[in-house]
Amino acid sequence: MQIKTSFSVVIRLFLWFVMIVGGAAYALIKDWDTPLFSNIPFHFVSALLGIVILKLAFNAAGNGGRELTKGRVGDIPRMETNRLVTTGLFSCMRHPMLFGLTLLPLGWAFLLGSPTFIKIIAPLEMLFIIVMVIIFEEMEVNRKFGKAYEAYRQEVPMVSFKAECLRELFKNRG
Repeated sequence: MQIKTSFSVVIRLFLWFVMIVGGAAYALIKDWDTPLFSNIPFHFVSALLGIVILKLAFNAAGNGGRELTKGRVGDIPRMETNRLVTTGLFSCMRHPMLFGLTLLPLGWAFLLGSPTFIKIIAPLEMLFIIVMVIIFEEMEVNRKFGKAYEAYRQEVPMVSFKAECLRELFKNRG
């Protein structure tokens, strides 16, 4: 089975992998001999919080991904769209899936129980993800859908913190 996908998607997936694995490795090495890293109650609470955050991130990715499949018509590469999706979660916010996935570094950091990852690396990675969305994702979607996207962009925020939008984004459909 061959999976078709665009170069842009491959680069983004690679960057995600480097951030998650590289950030974890650096933080674990830095924290290995610290008192908090060897504190069992801290790890227990941290791991539980990490599991909750990761569950929310994966729910958001799944829910956004399901809605995004409405933008796939014909034989196009995986994780790509050729129709602008403005329904469901995309009527609340332009990037629901990526908004949810922004939580991934933080969830991973809490799961590992690394203070350096939690306080420094995860927030930097989250900021990097937001910048990537603002610069590359917005530019790519605008180039692909032109005036239709511009009109949509004027009406729908990049992210929304409205309770009903967040409920729908993080809903467990599993």
